[in-house]
Amino acid sequence: CRSCRSLCQHDEEKNIPQIRTTDIHQKEFSCNFHENKKGRKIKHRNNVGPSKPISQPRRNIVGCRIQHGWKEGSGPVTQWKGTVLDQVPVNPSLYLIKYDGFDCVYGLELHKDERVSALEVLPDRVASSRISDAHLADTMIGKAVEHMFETEDGSKDEWRGMVLARAPIMNTWFYITYEKDPVLYMYQLLDDYKEGDLRIMPDSNDSPPAEREPGEVVDSLVGKQVEYAKEDGSKRTGMVIHQVEAKPSVYFIKFDDDFHIYVYDLVKTS
Repeated sequence: CRSCRSLCQHDEEKNIPQIRTTDIHQKEFSCNFHENKKGRKIKHRNNVGPSKPISQPRRNIVGCRIQHGWKEGSGPVTQWKGTVLDQVPVNPSLYLIKYDGFDCVYGLELHKDERVSALEVLPDRVASSRISDAHLADTMIGKAVEHMFETEDGSKDEWRGMVLARAPIMNTWFYITYEKDPVLYMYQLLDDYKEGDLRIMPDSNDSPPAEREPGEVVDSLVGKQVEYAKEDGSKRTGMVIHQVEAKPSVYFIKFDDDFHIYVYDLVKTS
């Protein structure tokens, strides 16, 4: 059993919202993840352009190993090393990074964030590995799963989640999100499945896919600015940065005040 998840720390409970024409309200995931929560909304922010001119193109660092310093407030500088997974097309300043020793995916503007120092591209390359079971890999994408972890005291902890996609660059890894913490994580799930620590849930018939008219085009929300109103009246702003191919109603959102990538099920209703 995989031991001691390096969980990301968060200040609040998060649920998956449902989009209406102007508002986003809380909704259960298609695999019945979350109960509805009142008092939280996300609203589209229309006609919002970039706040700064687009800078000149830099060296493509996607697929590279990097290291840099990180200084938060008055704290000490810490050193981080990881792999650049992707550059976000709707915000080319933003990179998705898998840091060594951490399970969640981080989103950082590596060349702009003042907390980042001494950014260095390392000479070592990401090793390419052949997927051990391509059929199983394809089968689990888009599925609800139960993922078992071992805690520090040796007990088992079961996390229910959804496999979203194969991760880029690190081709034996998968993107996954969880009921308890719906941000973006990545693991080598085929190994966990073969070791008995990952169980694929049977498809639920309770939430059939929405019917579409022939030729209907599903609007993408990628690139949309969003505003998230919390129960205490405070607001967070961010951007929809990715649509999950296996679950087109599921999107990644990067909030301006957080370097984690949030996973929401945004279902448009009329």
